[in-house]
Amino acid sequence: MCGITGWVAFDHDLTTQQQAMDAMTATMICRGPDAGGVHLTPRAALGHRRLAVIDVEGGVQPMTVEEDGRLLASLTYSGEVYNHLELKAELESHGHRFRTRSDTEVVLRAYLQWGSGFVERLNGMFAFAIWDNRSEELLLVRDRMGVKPLYYYPTADGVLFGSEPKAILAHPTVDPVVGLDGLRELLSLVKTPEHAVYQGMKEVRPGHFVRVRRQGLTVHRYWSLEAQEHTDDLDTTIGTVRDLLDDIVRRQLISDVPLCSLLSGGLDSSAITALAARGLAASGTGPVRSFSVDFAGQLENFQPDALRATPDGPFAHLLARHVGADHSDIVLDVAALADPANRNAVLHARDLPSGFGDMDTSLFLLFREIRRHSTVALSGESADEVFGGYPWFHQPAAVNADTFPWRAAAEQLAGTGVAPREGLLDPDLLSRLDLEAYIADSYRSAIAEVPHLPAADPLERRMREICYLHLTRFVNLLLDRKDRMSMASGLEVRVPFCDHRLVQYVFNTPWAMKTFDGREKSLLRAATRDVLPTEIVERVKSPYPSTQDPGYPLALHTELTALASDLKAPSQGLINQAALSTAIAPGSDPQRARSSAEVLLGLDGWLREYPVSLRV
Repeated sequence: MCGITGWVAFDHDLTTQQQAMDAMTATMICRGPDAGGVHLTPRAALGHRRLAVIDVEGGVQPMTVEEDGRLLASLTYSGEVYNHLELKAELESHGHRFRTRSDTEVVLRAYLQWGSGFVERLNGMFAFAIWDNRSEELLLVRDRMGVKPLYYYPTADGVLFGSEPKAILAHPTVDPVVGLDGLRELLSLVKTPEHAVYQGMKEVRPGHFVRVRRQGLTVHRYWSLEAQEHTDDLDTTIGTVRDLLDDIVRRQLISDVPLCSLLSGGLDSSAITALAARGLAASGTGPVRSFSVDFAGQLENFQPDALRATPDGPFAHLLARHVGADHSDIVLDVAALADPANRNAVLHARDLPSGFGDMDTSLFLLFREIRRHSTVALSGESADEVFGGYPWFHQPAAVNADTFPWRAAAEQLAGTGVAPREGLLDPDLLSRLDLEAYIADSYRSAIAEVPHLPAADPLERRMREICYLHLTRFVNLLLDRKDRMSMASGLEVRVPFCDHRLVQYVFNTPWAMKTFDGREKSLLRAATRDVLPTEIVERVKSPYPSTQDPGYPLALHTELTALASDLKAPSQGLINQAALSTAIAPGSDPQRARSSAEVLLGLDGWLREYPVSLRV
């Protein structure tokens, strides 16, 4: 896993731009602490920072291929291609000879053999740029589910690109400008495809590649979810899911550096950890190492709420004992969660205000600690989107709402005494933003994309839409969060449930089959029951934990009070002064304003740390 960046300019000589490329590449050191390099040609400059996972000694980047002293193509690559050994064998049969064991060289050689169509052969998570020196064109490629990020910024004579916005923002000609649409995207909790918040910047859409030529830039789709008739019976479907999971986990255990599993004690992470334990035992390289996040005093003082009925700790320990894992708890306290320095680190990892408050900070701190022991981690992320695990999949009001179901569920929670996330923002600003209209437009665009089967009954049709919304709009929020928080510490997190074969297969299973036992994630539960304790098989879905310590909202309350008296604060023009006065008044409930405080403090920190021009 790595950080990539680059610059293509058809009217400039980029061999003179070492300083600019060094600056852009240096922003990616967090993603690639092991090594770095820059490759300059007259029309293309590629930068790379490496986190060495496969073929530690080889695989140096940017990687080039020459023939008779002439440059054919060069590559800067981030990710893992899990079928690279099969592809390598096929390429060798076509006469290719390899200098390294790395999947990087396989990707480059595959392009030389098959052209841009080679991307359809790749199984993995990846974001990379290939410069074809023969035709003078650039390909920017992103994996099917968007596990790895890739941004680009069209210029008058080419393009700038990078794994994160910070790489592009480091270029001397780019100003960080954010308009109304950028702020709308920040606040909507909906990931609009290609939207990158900063004006002029775009994100390569999952399952797409961007081709840049002298004549201009074009976007191409190479994969998307398709509607296909599901003809397998229930037993065959369960068996197919299990076979896919066995193959996926086996492939994703390959690593030349220490590997571990993220374990919450829920069905998703427990299934991955159990299958990993089996795979490592079979290869004689076990036991599996596992890590959980917890909060000081959480178990003793846990209070069930609308989302979380049980604490994670006991279930994580149960699973660890069951599979013989070498397990560790990473226990965080309020001081760490509320520490402005940690929240600032999260901001710089995202290049944007935190979307999930303390859950972003705790994930960052968890990954930072794991990185002391492992370089690669397996995650249960995305199982809820694939198998239908969230509560709102099963709430008629959310399912039937004319909006994104997670938004409908959040609106229901807002009626329980929790202030809206935007509650501390200026009413005139909110009027200009008109978030309802923005979200409604985004929802209509997403629904229009959904592939349907003819003659599907209304429930099946609607649940296909709900699944599609999660797989193309919601999961991207979480994958982006996971990538930034992990790569900020140079930790590679793999996501087995995002394997496109599994996603496509389960997407087309009927909703009645996804819920055949009358509850969430029926297929996953049935497919992995044999490797899990009964208590975990039967456990009700519990999302990633959030601290219940009252000291956390109190700490936010203290910061809000300080912000209210700072007349030079960059966020002053964004604040609803009356709402802020109410939130910090004696006797006010800090818990009620918790999420709105995180939003306002996040915006304020962003404007302090980044030279952002808000044009709202």
